[in-house]
Amino acid sequence: MRFEPTAIAGVVQIHAAPAEDSRGAFLRTWCRDSFAAAGIDFAPIQISLSENRALHTLRGMHWQAAPAEERKLIRCVRGAVYDVALDLRDGSPTRLRSVGVTLSAATRKAILIPGGCAHGFLTLTEDAVLEYMIDAPYAPEHARGARWDDPAFGIAWPAAPAVIGDRDRSWPDFGG
Repeated sequence: MRFEPTAIAGVVQIHAAPAEDSRGAFLRTWCRDSFAAAGIDFAPIQISLSENRALHTLRGMHWQAAPAEERKLIRCVRGAVYDVALDLRDGSPTRLRSVGVTLSAATRKAILIPGGCAHGFLTLTEDAVLEYMIDAPYAPEHARGARWDDPAFGIAWPAAPAVIGDRDRSWPDFGG
């Protein structure tokens, strides 16, 4: 595994190379020892899948507020998405800035998003599936969101969304 820091502290791209032979491939998607050797203390307690049927489906921007902050390791296991991490941490020098990366089943790259950062994505293919490894239980009372197109963020999405859920469409401006 190769760990590549981004412009936002704690947001890390993870590159993994599969072992391949005539049968196919075997890919280690998380390894406690590899993460620890990279100085990343991440121990997932749940794994979830996000299935998205339509091209340009947008989900986000979501996070869990303290004390239920969560870190997420996200990998696209089918299709491709444009994945965004948005820094909302008080006192962070990159507060309200975002990092966007393309995740795809073909590249096998993942992104680690720390607590205090919002997350969202736009599908770049039909039938895109993301795997989430999360280090904290979901706490609906701490679930938060902000509009994907909030001018305070200035996120440069690669296309206009074609499908957005009612909840994501109705999040308020961040405002702070």
